[in-house]
Amino acid sequence: MEIISKKTPVVVNMTNYLAMNFNANALLAIGASPIMSFYDKEMEELVGICDSLVINIGCLDDAQIAGMRVAAAAAHNSGKPWVIDPVGVGASKARTETAVELITEYHPAIVRCNASEIMVLHGTACKTRGVDSVEPVEKARSCAREFAAQHGLVVAVSGAVDYITDGEREAEVRKGSPLMAKVTTMGCCATAVCAAFAAVLPPFEAAVQAMDLMGSAGEAAAARSRGTGSLAVNFIDELSLAK
Repeated sequence: MEIISKKTPVVVNMTNYLAMNFNANALLAIGASPIMSFYDKEMEELVGICDSLVINIGCLDDAQIAGMRVAAAAAHNSGKPWVIDPVGVGASKARTETAVELITEYHPAIVRCNASEIMVLHGTACKTRGVDSVEPVEKARSCAREFAAQHGLVVAVSGAVDYITDGEREAEVRKGSPLMAKVTTMGCCATAVCAAFAAVLPPFEAAVQAMDLMGSAGEAAAARSRGTGSLAVNFIDELSLAK
């Protein structure tokens, strides 16, 4: 946490509408500085002043896709780390094609996803149900390792046990609470936190630290929450109090 607050990295977020407020508050809580935008005509300038970029495909339209292409290209060309959240790939052809294009053309540092999403990206048959994972993380491990090695990136798979790999190294995070899955955009928040850490650490270490922080904060928040509504508020509190 101190490594982020000392630098106060600027994180540009192209994220879905549901996640904007929660992600911004989470980034502020850990000491980062969020910018939220989809506008293609300002993306080169915003990426020029940022330290990392988030692209979340949760609410797609043509204008957003245009902005994502500009932003991802600018990040790739300037050597700045960017993180993609391929929300709901497999649910529609357009969603899957957009994620594949962004990854193969513009080379993110980290793919933060659930088990079903990485299996779809890998090309492995699996069950999908909108934005929710139907497959367990254990079933997706080999897909994550192979995809990470093939594309030279880090894959962070969220689940009951989070799994992070760069194709050679691997790590697990056994923290968190089942209640976290009941709070909308919690996964999107993990992606934003990964991007904040990627601004100050190499991608593998960034993903491990981010998922560990998410798990620790979620576990602590759940212990003092009556339900999912208070969990969301308490989770932001726990991020802000983390050392």
